[in-house]
Formats: sequence, structure tokens, C-alpha cells
Amino acid sequence: MSELTYTTVNGYQIPNVTLPEQEATLLNKYGRMRKQYLQEHRPILFQAMLLNGTLQSHLAEISQTAEQRIEQMMPELAKAAGVTEELKAKDQMAWVGLMNNCKAQAEEVILPELIYA
Repeated sequence: MSELTYTTVNGYQIPNVTLPEQEATLLNKYGRMRKQYLQEHRPILFQAMLLNGTLQSHLAEISQTAEQRIEQMMPELAKAAGVTEELKAKDQMAWVGLMNNCKAQAEEVILPELIYA
């Protein structure tokens, strides 16, 4: 850790504070939702993670975990809903509707566990 330096402004000594370097990562929908939740409902935790440099890695982990869980659940939910390749070929709109329902069901499970916890 480097030594703290100060800047004089109108006779006051103001510390030169910088945030630690963080790797920029692209966040998916779930990472952005987690960030918004932390900002709005857990501002102290958000600020602490931002200041100690763990926010980006936390959001990236949430993004990756949520995406993996959705991908894992979708085949099971699709099978239970009767979504098949035959249906996709025969009636694409019905297939899309059923797949959207399956994704919504998966998100109902994932969001409270990962995003809003």
C-alpha cells in the first residue's frame, strides 16, 4: 500500500484517495440486477465492496453462477412442460411461449437465491 498524499485546496489538506484497480468485466442481466439491488437495498454493503475492490469479482461470480443455474434447469423444465423439437418444427410460437415460461420458472428460483439475498 502506498503512502497517503494530500492536496491543499483553499487552505485545507484533502487526502488523495483512489479506488483499487479492478478488472473490468462485462456483466450479464443477472450481474446488473445484483448491482442495482445492492445499490438500492444494501448501500453500505455496496460501498464496502466498492471500496475494498471486491464488487466487480462478486458481480462476475453472481453473473456466472446464475447463468449456469439457468442452463442447468432449462432442460428439466422444458421436458416437464412437454417442449420438444417436434413441437418446435410444428408450432414455433407455442414452442417459444413454453420456453419463455420455463425460463421464467427458472428465474423465480434463481432470483431470490442469488440476486436478492
